Formats: sequence, C-alpha cells, structure tokens
Amino acid sequence: MTRDSKAVTRRGFARSVAGAGAVAGTPMLAGGSALAQATPGATSSAAAPPAAAPVPIDRIRFAGIGIGTRGMYDLQRLITDDRVQIVAIADVKESVRESVKSYVDGIYGNKECEMIHDVAELLPRKDIDALLIATSDRWHGPMAIWAAQSGKDMYSEKPGAMSIMESYAVAENVRRYGVIYQSGCQRKNQFAFEFAVGLARSGKLGRLLAVHADTSIGLGTVDAGGHSWWPEEPEPDPRVVDWDKWLGPCLWRPYNSVYPARGRSQFWDFHAGLLEWASHTVAMAQWAADMEYTEPVEYGPEGGEFRGDGLIQRYTIRCRYANGVQLILRNHSWMGLGSCSNRFEGTEGWVETGDSGRIELSDNLKSLLPDRRGKKSDPTADHIKEFIGCIRSRTQPRANAEVTAHTHVTSHAAWIAAQLNRKLTWDPAKRMFIGDEEANRMRSRAYREPWRLEALATSM
Repeated sequence: MTRDSKAVTRRGFARSVAGAGAVAGTPMLAGGSALAQATPGATSSAAAPPAAAPVPIDRIRFAGIGIGTRGMYDLQRLITDDRVQIVAIADVKESVRESVKSYVDGIYGNKECEMIHDVAELLPRKDIDALLIATSDRWHGPMAIWAAQSGKDMYSEKPGAMSIMESYAVAENVRRYGVIYQSGCQRKNQFAFEFAVGLARSGKLGRLLAVHADTSIGLGTVDAGGHSWWPEEPEPDPRVVDWDKWLGPCLWRPYNSVYPARGRSQFWDFHAGLLEWASHTVAMAQWAADMEYTEPVEYGPEGGEFRGDGLIQRYTIRCRYANGVQLILRNHSWMGLGSCSNRFEGTEGWVETGDSGRIELSDNLKSLLPDRRGKKSDPTADHIKEFIGCIRSRTQPRANAEVTAHTHVTSHAAWIAAQLNRKLTWDPAKRMFIGDEEANRMRSRAYREPWRLEALATSM
C-alpha cells in the first residue's frame, strides 16, 4: 500500500483499533474532501453514506463523537454554520445516539443523521471530513490521534490528553498527518482575554514578570477516593451502553451506573486533574508570555491548606520559565471577575480579567481600558467559526495541537509537583524531569489492551 502524508498503513490501523470492532484489513485513507469542497466548482470523490442525501459541495461533513452536555453545546453552535453539515453521531450509549440524531434531524427537517455504535466504523470513511470529539476526558487523546491518522480535521474538547506523553503524541500525529486541530480553549476568541494578552505582549505592562492562571478546583479530589471501586452491578446490553468501549484505555473495573453518570469528575482513571481548568487559563498565560511552544523549567508547590480528607483546599504552584518569567497557578485570591481568570504583571503595571468579561487594570494604565468588554457568555461560537475558517484555508487556529500540547505538559507537570509536594525541574528538550525518577514515571498512564500506548506511536 502506498503511503502519503494522510495515509495509515493496514498494520497501523490494526494496532490502533484492533479489538475495538474495526476491520483490520480496511485501508484507512484520508477523506480530504473538505479542502476540495472549499474551492468553488470543485467536486469530491468521496462516496455519500448509504442513507444520506447529497450535501452541497461547499459543506464540510461533520460527525460527532461522544456528544454529552458540553458536546451538545458545541454541536448547537456548529450546526448553525452554513459551511457545515452534521451527518453522523458515534457513541457507545444508545440514548446519546438517539438524542443527538433527533436533534440534528429536527434542525435539518429530515431523518438522515446516521447513528454509529462503534467509532472504528467511522474513522475509515472518506465521506466524513471532520469530527467533533466531546467524549469524556480519557478518550480525547486516543480519539484525536486516530482522527489524525485517518486524515480528519477535528475540534476536540478539553482536556486534550490525560498525560504528558499523550499530549506530545496528539501533537505529533496532527503534525505528521497534516490535519487541522482546534482544542476547546474557547477563551482564545473572547475579547477580554484577547485584550489582556495583547497588553502583555505589546510591552504596555513593561517587562513581563509573572502570568497568573486560575485553577479553580481543589487538588486531591480524585486522589483521595478516586482509586476506589463502586459495587459491581449487572453490565448492560452493549447496544445500550458498551461498557468495554466506554472504559476504553482505562484500567478495567466492574460496571456501576455511577461511572457513566459521574465518572468524569470523581474518579482518577477518568479525570485529568489540574487540567479541568488549567487547559484554559495556562493556555492564556503561555500566550501572554510568548511561551506557547515550550514549558516552564521549574515547578514549586507552596504550602496548601488541607482538609481532613486530604483535599488541598487552597494552594499555589509557582513555576519559572527559562527566561525568568513566572507562571503562577492558584485557586485563590482573585478579584472576582469570573471563573478562568488570568492576571498578567509587568514592571509598569498589571491587567486581570475573567469570564465575566470585565477587565481591571493598574491605576497607571486605566486610560487603556477599552470601551468594549468581553462577552459574559461562552465564546464557543466564535471559537468554532475560527476552526471552520481554518479547515477551509488549511491554516492553524489559535488553539492548535502544538500550543495545546505545551499547555497540557505544563499543567500535568505542575500537577505532578503538587501530588509529590516537592519542587521539580523540567527539561523541555528532553521531555523529562531532571533527577526525579518517580516524577518521570508519572509522565504517562497505563493503557488497557487493546488500547496500549504503542497504539499512539507516530511511526505505524
């Protein structure tokens, strides 16, 4: 089989999704039809799915994967874009498949949204151009990697990966296969945050000293009780809830209905820890500091306030880039400007903003306060519009895979330092902690068969 930049070998396909319901002998070539569709008068060689009506030539065919509450919010904004056609929903839950199909069919006034139980059936299809990945956290990385290997552009909800090494693997696959990736870091398209970042990068704050990122959650929630198992319950029919595929790469545990209902936030295997909020705020801080393509070299947790159950109620993690600028992660002492706040400080002043859209400046910079404010509501619609434009132009969006990887590595490294409760030194070039083997072992997580780490390799 001839390889090109968007082809995956038969061996690679088998390694990636063998045991997940895929037909190992199916050649996995990129659809690539979105680029052709973006050119007026162009025709696509992709065959239409069996039950679908023709889609206008300038539409990008999307499929949704794992569309829960947040995913539906994304899909509702995606479907209003005239450049998009939602053609399929893949999910291991029957109720989700039926709910999303009903919504999409209702918007389009037909019954043509296809329901797919196993995502392995979706990936090889050349008539689907792009994916909305909104599964629970543990599936974001593998889904993004497989999407890249099948030549599909993707919008992936955060956090994009569950470990340092998985973060790098996502970026490396996106780079290798030449697809467009946008993470759900929607504040990169919110005016208040854009203004604050621009102020920091313009020099108006003087020499930048520190960038602060609000992490909101307490640390230790998933570690205190997150490794325990709930009592075993009868496993449902796989057509209703496919428990094996719901678990995916996580270590096996017996079924309990609590996991699908609350697993994302309360169990270590299903949760990315600090990245619950840091995937947003560290991204903005690194953008402001012009450090989007690297990570801090030092991570120092400072004394936190502990509850009886071991939860770190109040904490600070002080990090330092090689140029001396500090990145300060904290879940306390903000100005009340909304969740996901950021503060940037320089020798000549400071700026702070948050999800309220309000902007506060040091007294000497008050004259720079813009008349416009950021939207209090979620700027996801603008973020998705940027993504669609980048699919058509084949240019990288603001929250692309490279900057997302460095945001995630930074956040994971800070969380590792907090869990070990000691200062760590990081080498961005070697992708490892210096002189701390325990910390280095925490750079990755174990994968269950058939989703072992080898399936994430870039050389197939």
